[in-house]
Formats: sequence, C-alpha cells, structure tokens
Amino acid sequence: MIVQESMGLMDKLRILSDAAKYDVACTSSGVDRRGDGKGIGNSIAAGICHSFSGDGRCISLLKVLYTNECVFDCKYCVNRSSNDILRTSFTPEEISRLTIEFYRRNYIEGLFLSSGVKRSPDETMEELIRSVELLRYRYGFQGYVHLKAIPGASPDLIQRAGYLADRMSVNLELPTAEGLKKLAPHKSRRTILRPMKQIQMHQGENQQELALYRHAPKFVPAGQSTQMIIGAAGESDYQIVSVAEALYRQFSLKRVFYSAFVAVNEDKDLPAPGQGPPLLREHRLYQADWLMRFYGFRAEELLSERKPNLNLLLDPKCDWALTHLDKFPVEINTAEYRMLLRVPGIGERSASRIARARIHHSLDFPDLKKIGVVLKRALYFITCNGRMMYPTRLEEGYILRNMLSLGEPLPPGAAEENYHQLSLFEDFSLG
Repeated sequence: MIVQESMGLMDKLRILSDAAKYDVACTSSGVDRRGDGKGIGNSIAAGICHSFSGDGRCISLLKVLYTNECVFDCKYCVNRSSNDILRTSFTPEEISRLTIEFYRRNYIEGLFLSSGVKRSPDETMEELIRSVELLRYRYGFQGYVHLKAIPGASPDLIQRAGYLADRMSVNLELPTAEGLKKLAPHKSRRTILRPMKQIQMHQGENQQELALYRHAPKFVPAGQSTQMIIGAAGESDYQIVSVAEALYRQFSLKRVFYSAFVAVNEDKDLPAPGQGPPLLREHRLYQADWLMRFYGFRAEELLSERKPNLNLLLDPKCDWALTHLDKFPVEINTAEYRMLLRVPGIGERSASRIARARIHHSLDFPDLKKIGVVLKRALYFITCNGRMMYPTRLEEGYILRNMLSLGEPLPPGAAEENYHQLSLFEDFSLG
C-alpha cells in the first residue's frame, strides 16, 4: 500500500472520485427543505439534476470518498487493504472547501460522501462528521448531503451524523450472511444492521419531537438507504428480493440499490473477469423492487425456491401475469384498484386515472390510450365493457411470443438460468 502524504487537492479529487464510482446509492430525492436566507443552497427538488452520466445515473452531487485507505480486506473491493494502490485522504477542511467551491460554480447541488475505514470506524466517522459540520456551520451550506455511516462506529457518532445529513446509508454489501463471511470476513451482519436500526428508531423519536416542537432539528429527513452487490457470491434473485423486502419492512428503508458485480480484483472466491452477472439482471431486480414498493407485490409472489431467478426475457410484472392467467382478463370498469396495478401496461398513475374516470362514465379502449395505458401490453389482459380489444387467446405461449416481439434483442446468453442458489438468508432480528 502506497500512502501519498503530499498531494495536491485536484489529484486527491481525481483518485477519490474515481474510487467512489462503484457506490450507486446516490439519489438525492426525498427531502424538501428551503434555505432560511442566512446560508446558501437548499434541498428543494434536489433530485432534479442538470446532467446524467452515460449509464443514466445522476451526477449533480459531488460523489467522492473521504479516503481510500481501509483496514478491511473485502475481496470484491478495489480499496481493500491488500491491494497495492495509491492511497490518499482529504482533510475535513479540504472536502468542505471543495464542496462549497463546486457549489458556487453551479457544478453540483449537494454532496455524497462515503469513505474507506481509516485506522478505525470511530476515527473515520469523526472525520466525516467534522467535514459536514464545517460545511454546515462555517460555510452555511443548507443543500443536500448524503453521508455514509461507517459500520462499527459508536451510536453517539451515528446520532451526531444524523442531525447533519439529509440521508444516511449503511451498505449491506452482500445479500447473504454466507456471502459476507466468505468475501468480507472483517464485517458482520450485526455491525451493519445495528446502525440501520438506530437510524430507524431515532427517526421515529424525531417525528414525535417535530410534532411537539416545529423548529426541532431534523434527523435524517430523507431517510436511509443501502446497497447490495449482485452476483459476487452466487446468490439467487429470490434471496435478494426477500432480503430487500425484509429491509423495507423491518428498517423502514427508502431505497435498496442493486449493483451488478464488477471484477476489479482477481480472487478464487470471485467470478472471473467477464463472468459477472449481466446488467440486465440488475435492471430486472430494480423492476421487482419497484413492484414491491409501489404495486403491492410480495417477494414470494414474484419468485420462490422452485423459481429462484427473475426471467431475463420478460419484466417481472409480465412474467407474473403469464403465470397467473386464471386472474385475467380484468374488466377495466369494475376491477379493484389493486388488481389494476397488476395488469401489464398499467402503471400507478394510469391506474389512479382509471379509478377516477370510471366514476363518471364507462371507459373504452380509446379512453385508456388517452389515460396513458400501454395497450400493446395490456390488451391481452383486459376487457372494456365485457369485450377485448382484438380477438385474442388467453394462452401463455401465444401471449409470450407477442410480448417478446415488442422488446429489444437480448445479448447472447441472456436467457440462461446460470445462478445457483445458496441456503436461505438468516433472520434479520438483532437479538
């Protein structure tokens, strides 16, 4: 490990911003706080960004590591302690000044600050907190800040950080306890889940304080998120969505982010370069996650031990519909709202519009098109006033052929089910 002490600020920025590119949990939505006129910046519509990277991710935040030094030796991480790479760190004064100068030039709207573990979790967390304190109090910055909580840091430090940041996140890293033990032996589920639970509980207490005292300080107002690396340890999609569902339910997370494994190290316990999961798998997991968060689906409805992986040929909603043809066709003018949400081609917004419009008059297919229903998907599963849009067959093979003709060509091997299943994930109780 090469530690570079005397390095210019822009050289540090180049190294540490590049080292942060594998952390995808950087959306800035979920908080709505105006500046008070005394400081600079605000968090109104912070998710509305000026530019996007080539893969579609928002780059309006300064996304950077505080340090790429790390005492942990996670096999999948480019910054692991055993890697012989150039190491450097910001100081709290440097990162706060850099952020404010970028903001004044209108390059960014806020800060996403993560870090390796330098010497100890507590020491690293102290320096992160000091960085944000300088930003808030010295420079009067009232914009968006997303801060990573360091697993193993003391509860007092997590609490201090929560009053400074808009969003916090603790990366779960890997979906299963087996995978974590194998690939990140210095980390444990307990040290990761404890700060999650602390943030959740203190958020609840803070809501009560705000109800009594309007000007009480807010604790992590944009909630918390986490990230899972997909495909590094052979976990199944069923395990992944089940873990995500448990996190949403037990820890009140705002988002779970999924990051397809990228080989940055060679190790016998990791997939070989070029053998990681296809990006399409990551995309399908995001779609399944959306169905659980907004459409009322449960993980066990989408997948099971018998069917452990998502269909790469079809999105999860279409796949569910094809395996539950006994529930279709759905009559648009009488179906429950919950069932409308389960029709391919009908989204949350169009389902709400249908529910409102049919109160006043009976809907037909031209009405659905105006409402925003994607009829080329929905026509196999719906009726209007007892009739279908075209004479069609409610048969899986027939619908599947027509559905696949609507999509883009898949990359070679995309349809292969080549992910083996581990044992079921452990209970999320903290004991």
